[in-house]
Amino acid sequence: MMKAWWCLTVVLAAAPGEAPSEPPASPAGEELSGGATTVFDTTLNAFGRALGNMEPGRWKTLRDGKALFVRDWSAPPEALAGPLTNAQACNSCHFKDGRDRPYDAIGPEAPLLIRLSVPTADAPGGAPEPVYGGQFNDRGTPGIPAEGTVQVKYVPVKGRYADATAYTLRRPHYKFSPLGYGPFAPKTQWSPRIPATVVGLGLLEAIPEADLLARADPEDTDGDGISGRPNRVTSTRTGQTVLGRFGWKASQPTLEQQIAKAYSEDLGVTSPLYSEPNCTPKQEACRAVTQAREPVLSAEMLEKTTLYIRLLAVPARRDWNAPAVRRGQAVFQQTGCASCHHPEYRTGEVADIPELSGQTIRPYTDLLLHDMGKELADGRPDAEATGSEWRTPPLWGLGLLETVNHQLRLLHDGRARSFEEAILWHGGEAEAAREHFKRLERADRDALVAFIRSL
Repeated sequence: MMKAWWCLTVVLAAAPGEAPSEPPASPAGEELSGGATTVFDTTLNAFGRALGNMEPGRWKTLRDGKALFVRDWSAPPEALAGPLTNAQACNSCHFKDGRDRPYDAIGPEAPLLIRLSVPTADAPGGAPEPVYGGQFNDRGTPGIPAEGTVQVKYVPVKGRYADATAYTLRRPHYKFSPLGYGPFAPKTQWSPRIPATVVGLGLLEAIPEADLLARADPEDTDGDGISGRPNRVTSTRTGQTVLGRFGWKASQPTLEQQIAKAYSEDLGVTSPLYSEPNCTPKQEACRAVTQAREPVLSAEMLEKTTLYIRLLAVPARRDWNAPAVRRGQAVFQQTGCASCHHPEYRTGEVADIPELSGQTIRPYTDLLLHDMGKELADGRPDAEATGSEWRTPPLWGLGLLETVNHQLRLLHDGRARSFEEAILWHGGEAEAAREHFKRLERADRDALVAFIRSL
């Protein structure tokens, strides 16, 4: 079980959206990552604040949503989590609304997810593995065997910058041992994923679709080597094919669907969107205890959890006007990083949460898919995303990860231990930017990192 203090810390932490400290005297502009929704907090609670402009009438619903987010679904007397899970609460992985880290030896409590699929003629993007399903669950309730354990070992990858400064990266190698239900099906594809922070997602959902598609260039018609494209995914609610925005491969179209899927696959908690238990036909003991169960999560509970996430604010930038940060911002542009990590958008109209409407935000993402090369490829398609494509992750808030989560693990599998390492793993469409970074003088590399830390 998860250590007791972990959950207790979150429950006892300051409630989200408490009155933030007064912002520093500076012109309103670049430091306001979320526009008027921005909060000024540099403490370990920086990711747990409500929108800075939130209407007071939302407080009760917001608190109800947080209670669901931190709830231990495996706790007696009414243990409602499924028999097979990866965690017992949303905040088990999104600690203080941030993320946690993969351990050097991945064990049953590690916040690392493994997606599974098998290519078929009917599902080129991948169908769930027939025995283990779409996600590897490393926890089982008493009497229900867990699906197994994942272990990871890191192999050092050494290199040098153009100025002869040495660096060492880590290439992860994974092993499933033991497997609780026999071997995987032939041609099984799997992909490791670490949790991401959940701040600012309501703002990302509010970016007009047309503005995202305007940046897509799948054929690289402008010849800049960048060919971002949207992922097209299925809406569980409507059955239609729509734009994907959320997840490491933009495989979910809305926050509601992203959250409902996480409840289902991570916690075994059913909902109106995913009402079937996450047991495959081959997992007889799991199915026996979930037969005829009504969805655990009501429509109202799913709505409250979704609202909680939509209302989490982005912290303001720090030291945004410092000379080194300004220099790093220029380097960020010059190296080509901004080609994918697009700095700025303006949100559209959000009828039910007008606080999100018309905000100039600076997430540093295009939410599009980009080929990141063979080193970061997982070989597993996801909807229309190929095995080497990943959605550009937002950069806002990264500079506070060490404060909130006491660690810095980056990229989809957490292999990178620093911003420099994350950049050095970039390939594919980002190879030119990576090589430009490697040729920079030490002062410019440090300035670029200072800029990212300010976000």
